[in-house]
Amino acid sequence: MKREELETAILKYETPFYVYDLDILTQEMARFRKCLGEQIKICFAMKANPFVVKHMSELADRIEVCSMGEFKICKELGIAPEKLLISGVLKETKDLPEITEYCGTRSVYTAESFQQFQYLAEFSLKQSEEVHIYPRLTSGNQFGVNKEDICQMIRAKADYPMLHIDGIHYFSGTQKKNSKVIMKELNLLDEFFEQLEKEEGFQVEALEYGPGVGVSYFQGKEVPLFEEEGLQEIASLVQNMKWKGTVTLEMGRALSALCGYYVTQIKDAKTNEDINYCIVDGGCHQLNYDGQIRGMYVPKIQVFPEDNDGEEKEWTVCGSLCTFNDVLCSGFKAKDLSIGKFLAFERVGAYSSMEGMALFLSHELPGVVIYSEKDSWQEARKKTDTYNFNMFK
Repeated sequence: MKREELETAILKYETPFYVYDLDILTQEMARFRKCLGEQIKICFAMKANPFVVKHMSELADRIEVCSMGEFKICKELGIAPEKLLISGVLKETKDLPEITEYCGTRSVYTAESFQQFQYLAEFSLKQSEEVHIYPRLTSGNQFGVNKEDICQMIRAKADYPMLHIDGIHYFSGTQKKNSKVIMKELNLLDEFFEQLEKEEGFQVEALEYGPGVGVSYFQGKEVPLFEEEGLQEIASLVQNMKWKGTVTLEMGRALSALCGYYVTQIKDAKTNEDINYCIVDGGCHQLNYDGQIRGMYVPKIQVFPEDNDGEEKEWTVCGSLCTFNDVLCSGFKAKDLSIGKFLAFERVGAYSSMEGMALFLSHELPGVVIYSEKDSWQEARKKTDTYNFNMFK
């Protein structure tokens, strides 16, 4: 996003606020498509940023939905059921009628446990409706099931003629910095798919795989896997699998991180024991970079107006919370961070607006602004009070 556009936003909206640039999102999707090739499909994990899910539904092959709230967002936006992968560690039987009424037989469901498998299987039998599922293979945590449980699902499938196991879902974690872990995981999947064919007579048709591509968030901390060469290496690893079927790469952070900015204003500035501090009207409850620890790494930040005057100093940028942990970054080099200036933190298009301690100290929720050259500025959410959520009369 050009500086002039951010300057326009600063004049129009009250800080703190997020800006999501849909044009950047479109450019990033094109970059991923080019690097990964036409054979690999892309699924957007909307938990990374639900504000851009409508736009992403037009760009991605599939949208991963992980909660009833996320499903309701997609339903209200009219996103086609064919686009939805109904995922999530918790699926309750009370929610299935509403989901299936909208999705019919056109969406795909993950099975995170044998109980989830039974819920979906019994629902298909009772309603005489086709249900398409992807059992999730665990990577050694609370998500998904063991290989033996998937084999059990395949055997139990014979009792449910309307139930179809179309593929396998696998995701082990995020912020991966090189391809060695991805190679190991694809080899594991290759072996498992071969085992299923030999021992169960089951041919896996599709793989929904989360590579966990890391994002280059901080100055001097680039992540090779996020760059073109790294993405092309992932594509090569996928294409070299012994198993041949439809592969969809599921990503959230990597696709949307670059489209977001967090804008906050400096409200105070001081020097304590030779350390220069500036205090902004936002804080760590609204800004989250995966891997950041009490501001020890410096993200990409723009200063408005530009700090052209004076001697360059190192600054520690702190938020407005009453906690020692509210350090947004330390060691940020700038000439003048005086009261009234604005800081635009870059690469916050994934998770920042979702993961913070939103209700801590009853501060307001920041506004959310959507930008594109075609539609200009659109206010998705005004700055909103939260104190009423934290009181009992």
